[in-house]
Amino acid sequence: MMEKLLCTWFGAGLLKPAPGTWGSAVAIALGIGIYRLGHFPALAIATVLVTLAGFWAIPRYTAGMVDPDASHIVIDEVAGQWLALCFPAFAFWMRGMPASDFPYPAWVAAFVFFRLFDIWKPWLIGIADREGGVSGVMKDDLWAGLFAGVAVIATGIAFHAIIAVTR
Repeated sequence: MMEKLLCTWFGAGLLKPAPGTWGSAVAIALGIGIYRLGHFPALAIATVLVTLAGFWAIPRYTAGMVDPDASHIVIDEVAGQWLALCFPAFAFWMRGMPASDFPYPAWVAAFVFFRLFDIWKPWLIGIADREGGVSGVMKDDLWAGLFAGVAVIATGIAFHAIIAVTR
């Protein structure tokens, strides 16, 4: 029972259509809440914990299933989405911004880039996805989160560089 709750992220994966997008949206909302409660360190710890929980719960929940990457399993999206959020959260934390402030372009970009990479599955993301099995279920979303986090930071740097040049 606990495995199903975790794998469906307490029912978010049962929402239709596009359960992965729903899982990511719920992850964004919770991730921002965790960030506001404990800043980057809390989000980083939560990301590690949900990743470990995914590697624990998925094999138990999917034992005997034909497809361990069923669409209603979204704990992998939560782990990847929180990993993507960790990048701007770390940047804001390093700049000394208060935990109450998580500018909306950063979390929107993390959501959009994560969904893009999770659906598109370029390079290492696709390799992990094709690996299949329980490990592939988690790894492709963690790679997507890593790519999305880098994209968020690169986009932020480019945006601020353009602003600086135009002033």
